[in-house]
Amino acid sequence: MNTQRFSIAFLLICLLLAACAPAAQPSKQEATQSEAQPPAPNLEPEKAEGKDAPLPYSTAMPVQPLAEAPKNWAGITGGESYQPVLIPQIPAGAPPADNYYQNYGINPFVDTHEDHLSTFGLDVDTASYTVMRRHINDGYLPPADSVRVEEYINYFNMGYPTPASVAFGIYADGAPSPNTDSNEMILRFGIQGYHVAEAGRKPANLVFVIDVSGSMAQENRLGLVQRSLQMLVERLRPDDSVGIVVYGTEARVALEPTSGSNRGLILEAIYALQPEGSTNAEAGLMVGYDMAMRAYRSGANNRVILCSDGVANTGATDPNVILNRIHGYVSEGITLTTVGFGMGNFNDVLMEQMADNGDGFYAYVDSEEQARKLFINQITSTLQTIARDAKIQVDFNPDIVARYRLIGYENRAIADQDFRNDQVDAGELGAGHSAAALYAVQLYPGVQGRLATVQLRWKNPDTYQVQEINGNFNTWDLAASFDQAEPRYQLAVTVAQYAEVLRNSPYMRGTTLYQLRTQAAQVARLLSSDQDVIEFAWLVDRATQINPTIFQ
Repeated sequence: MNTQRFSIAFLLICLLLAACAPAAQPSKQEATQSEAQPPAPNLEPEKAEGKDAPLPYSTAMPVQPLAEAPKNWAGITGGESYQPVLIPQIPAGAPPADNYYQNYGINPFVDTHEDHLSTFGLDVDTASYTVMRRHINDGYLPPADSVRVEEYINYFNMGYPTPASVAFGIYADGAPSPNTDSNEMILRFGIQGYHVAEAGRKPANLVFVIDVSGSMAQENRLGLVQRSLQMLVERLRPDDSVGIVVYGTEARVALEPTSGSNRGLILEAIYALQPEGSTNAEAGLMVGYDMAMRAYRSGANNRVILCSDGVANTGATDPNVILNRIHGYVSEGITLTTVGFGMGNFNDVLMEQMADNGDGFYAYVDSEEQARKLFINQITSTLQTIARDAKIQVDFNPDIVARYRLIGYENRAIADQDFRNDQVDAGELGAGHSAAALYAVQLYPGVQGRLATVQLRWKNPDTYQVQEINGNFNTWDLAASFDQAEPRYQLAVTVAQYAEVLRNSPYMRGTTLYQLRTQAAQVARLLSSDQDVIEFAWLVDRATQINPTIFQ
């Protein structure tokens, strides 16, 4: 009897030990093959009882980060059906903390009989999109306040032809909206600036203002700054110049303005930098603008390029104080590009507002590939401004359009009466830049005629001469269905609706990321030669796995 009890007890102990033992780990070779060739996602999700079938895994914990999307995402171009990438539900740590974003609200519908004019400053920033990409690749949906819809749209090539003999072209198209009210149309208004060949751009007088505070040691942020600026330096010409200012607790000059032909000296100064001290962004910008002013050259691109995680904890830390201090330099023709790095302890608000008020643009670099896009592929757009204070005004026909809603541009709104007030600050455009804006509109049944007149007004950056162009868009210019619309229109709408879902827009209630996942894949098939579009479909797929039921 005692022997039997002992045997049973021994058996129970063995079973408990077996249950607690860790699962067998794959060999290093097996793990490498698994990471290198992840199973491709299913672009045609199964249906269950008339609804999207739920995904077969929990969404309670963050997903484990994956490597970046492959160059040719399997199946996007082939159109075959396959299973979604199932990412193990392994905790990836807490979401990044101490990030600062601003909620600018969501534009409502406007009755055209109350106000038929919609006016805003153009924006070519792209940071909000790449911030989202960083979050998704880390295994988290981006904070709703980080989403600025226009920056998602303007990350992509909108496919507009380059104007042949004028500074800008205005374009418009539209179609019935997918995923929203059946009576709703989405109109896309866009502008495309003329291109400038790299050899034909004006000389660049650049001052790099580099944050070397202690926070830049995190994630080797300073290392990414150094590699990013090297890409830019290697594209400079002998008639370009570079000066370098760094700031930690205090600001100091690391390199006086130096000819672009002396790349070795410039790169030596860049790679000699080490993280140090707290973050006195105000001091760094003041020393940087002072250097840019001393080196100012008429007929050149005079620009300060700020590289930072945006945090300011020494000196003036209020963005408005810093912006007021740089205003005088901006009026002298020195523009500001802000480039954000890092996640966690990152101040998106300061970086975005400084670029806005510094007559420049804001980008976020989450990888060397993004740095290459900014400083190599788009170098003339980055360095050469072709329009200042660019404003759009859309005049809707109240006999045709019952209501309209501008999707995005919430913090770029301009009073209608200030469209021709040339003292009002607006947006800046670089050579070859395009920008698009989407409107959701509701039309009166059965009407035909002019939908809207679109007007663009801007200043020549050299002469400050004001120019204005316009064009009409009519009901017969609308596509009969969303699927029949031009592919890059479909891209713009899909990107905008993805951003709207991420920011919890009440106008996207009932639309899930799971639905948008299929729509994004269809667009990627139509634009299979555009790697940015394929990556977008990958990111939507990833976001769907993180939280497929958002707005379900």
